[in-house]
Amino acid sequence: MNAVARNLTVYDVYDRAKNGPKMDEKKWDYEVVPQTAKALKKKYNIKMDKKTIIPEDKELIDGLFNAGLDMLVECGVYCIDTGRVIKYTRDEVLHAIEAAPDHFTFGNGAEAHHITPRAYNSKKAPIIQGGPTGSPCSEEMFLPIHQAYAQEPIVDTIVDGVLQTVCGHDPQPGTPWELMAVRSEALQVREAMMRAGRTGMGL
Repeated sequence: MNAVARNLTVYDVYDRAKNGPKMDEKKWDYEVVPQTAKALKKKYNIKMDKKTIIPEDKELIDGLFNAGLDMLVECGVYCIDTGRVIKYTRDEVLHAIEAAPDHFTFGNGAEAHHITPRAYNSKKAPIIQGGPTGSPCSEEMFLPIHQAYAQEPIVDTIVDGVLQTVCGHDPQPGTPWELMAVRSEALQVREAMMRAGRTGMGL
């Protein structure tokens, strides 16, 4: 009798990051990942049409899903901090997909968007996320950059950038300047939304 899959916790992932298979980062990046991808491409007979951005062929879609699932199970996730591979079983991955929420609300008030699964052939318009998306921004330009995105009617939610400096200091990880930078980023993006007349956008 197979064991019933359960939700993994952050503690499970932490333990696997500490105790998973030891591996050199370059070996994982340049050998494990590309070699596995090459083998799975052949296994599932994946052939992409460069002119088709979103595939609509059912067989190809199923092949891509199964290849992605196998890729995660076989390669795992590399933890740079510990130099180890976090491994997941196929059942754990499938259970996580099954247990994932099928809807949620992003933003609030007039800017709220109700997010639900969207098939490749859906007639419903997709949610558009705008923003510098993790790109470094100067202190001087951070606010106007985000305001420019918030002012675009087509943009539904914001994915913010990161401050290059805060009060002239490098927001080095693990320092108080990092905390100040993160707080400043959130406050400035909210200010940008307010100036654009779109308070409540999802962030």
